[in-house]
Amino acid sequence: MIRVYLLDDHEVVRRGLADLLQSQGDIEVIGEAGLAREATARIPALRPDVMILDARLPDGSGIDVCRDVRAVDPTIRGLILTSYEDDEALFAAIMAGAAGYVLKQVRGTDLVETVRRVAAGQSMLDPAVTQRVLDRIRSGVEQPQELKALTDQERRILEHIAEGRTNREIAAEMFLAEKTVKNYVSSLLAKLGLERRTQAAVLATRLLGKKH
Repeated sequence: MIRVYLLDDHEVVRRGLADLLQSQGDIEVIGEAGLAREATARIPALRPDVMILDARLPDGSGIDVCRDVRAVDPTIRGLILTSYEDDEALFAAIMAGAAGYVLKQVRGTDLVETVRRVAAGQSMLDPAVTQRVLDRIRSGVEQPQELKALTDQERRILEHIAEGRTNREIAAEMFLAEKTVKNYVSSLLAKLGLERRTQAAVLATRLLGKKH
């Protein structure tokens, strides 16, 4: 069974999503909330496979919830559900480690398939959108002073961290030893004045999300 947690401030939307998902037979909705703070507190304890998060909430955003929850437990996959297509929000969602970004106009069958694929470990982000985000990280024009201290290799590893990848996944992607990646991560964290890799993603969101 795929365990799903729902976060949306409209009860009717949550009820519709729950009915849709639970009618499939292989998906179980294990919890729901209408507020960001409630979801942030409850999701790590419930440990769903997928959290479906409304992008805009009365007390915050599903993107913040995604980042905060994945900082605690990176095995929980985030799927952002939104009414608006917005490059800045897409950028923030990718930096928060979301595995997908879906418009609320999506057909029910497509949403169910997206949940299944995200639960299986696939990324459902549009490659073209992801590329735009990575281009912003690479672009010297866009880079704030803090990121200019990084070497090209460290910057590439920061990109992978921003995508929510583990050291093992980064090592496989870059054809490096896992220990080498760990050393690079330690170096870039030291240069950025940080202690944990999750802080690097948060800092990158803050720095790169600014208009230049």
